[in-house]
Amino acid sequence: MKPIRVGLLGIGTVGGGTLRVLTRNQEEIMRRAGRGIVITTVADQDTARATAAAGAGVRITGDAFSVVADPDIDIVIELIGGYTVAKDLVLAAIENGKHVVTANKALLANHGNAIFAAASRKGVMVAFEGAVAGGIPIIKALREGLTANRIEWIAGIINGTSNYILSEMRERGLAFDTVLAEAQRLGYAESDPTFDIDGIDAAHKLSIMSAIAFGIPMQFDKAYIEGIRALTREDIRYAEELGYRIKLLGITRRTDRGIELRVHPTLIPKRRLIANVEGVMNAVLVKGDAVGATLYYGAGAGAEPTASAVVADLVDVTRMLTADPENRVPHLAFQPDQLADTPVLAMEEVETSYYLRMAVADRPGVLADITRILADEAISIDAMVQKEPPEGADQTDIILLTHLTMERRVNIAIARIEALPTVFGKVTRIRQEDLS
Repeated sequence: MKPIRVGLLGIGTVGGGTLRVLTRNQEEIMRRAGRGIVITTVADQDTARATAAAGAGVRITGDAFSVVADPDIDIVIELIGGYTVAKDLVLAAIENGKHVVTANKALLANHGNAIFAAASRKGVMVAFEGAVAGGIPIIKALREGLTANRIEWIAGIINGTSNYILSEMRERGLAFDTVLAEAQRLGYAESDPTFDIDGIDAAHKLSIMSAIAFGIPMQFDKAYIEGIRALTREDIRYAEELGYRIKLLGITRRTDRGIELRVHPTLIPKRRLIANVEGVMNAVLVKGDAVGATLYYGAGAGAEPTASAVVADLVDVTRMLTADPENRVPHLAFQPDQLADTPVLAMEEVETSYYLRMAVADRPGVLADITRILADEAISIDAMVQKEPPEGADQTDIILLTHLTMERRVNIAIARIEALPTVFGKVTRIRQEDLS
């Protein structure tokens, strides 16, 4: 049987890793796929780099559109990133009847609905395991392994850069800016780290997982996104003293009123396995009604971890090439005509617990004023710590942990607390999840 012919768009870090893994494990992959899989063409603007990486026997071009139009190509791998040219290339490949493998989470989060609809019309597959959590096979787990379950919630550490920064801040007591600069020097953070530290990258990935878990369209534009720029080493230290770790979590949960879709720093009890995921590693915790909680852990980025997922997608597509389109695994796990219109909740409608830290005057009655405001909003206190003020100081920190409550109630309470003359500056709010 003749091999599957693949066109690779982009031979940067992940593209180069994909070529290496496919070449190195060619015999094993052929045994699993049932036929050979060969990258015959590589498109990259840097043709000299592509020539050096691809070696003999591979056609090199600077024109990616010529690859998606090539009748000799069966599968297109899109690894150029972004969601402008990448979108045009993927849609052109689909229109030309080619299957697509991509690791582009931004593209899918923003344009996945249109891409999947186009693929369904043309009877081709779009595979995207590498788009979420690198080498961790979380898409396959959600779409196939847990298909018997009604997924209740997902909570994930799905951005290695942010997790590295928070781990270093906690372990070494360093400030955010110091660790960010170090992460950039080590190559863990981009020169412009906005997508990572502001939670956008995690929200892209969460939007994809939420759609698959709950059978809803991609709705990245409705995600609540809050990054880690404002976190201080003091809050990380206080959380540790209270028995918690702070992680940037992507959380999506099914409720009676709708779907929660949110990314933000979160206090997690130290005893939870996911709280102990450190450095650049990723982990995703999935709660199903039948299986209970399952944890998926591994490298969330990097050349060969992501290439592992890309090549696995190539094998999946190869196995399913002869299958009737109606018998393939649906892109978003549920049949396209069975997607639900369940609303995504506004953040104000989300229920969770909270860590609140405020700098207050060191005088009688201050705590009573604060607790009265919380009581007015039906916010119950779980724990309270008042730090001893430094010698000679006239202000101190109060830290409160609340029970479960509605975000809009907390918004009102914080506004009233900040208006008190005995409270200085802004109240620090970090959401808290037990994940039990």
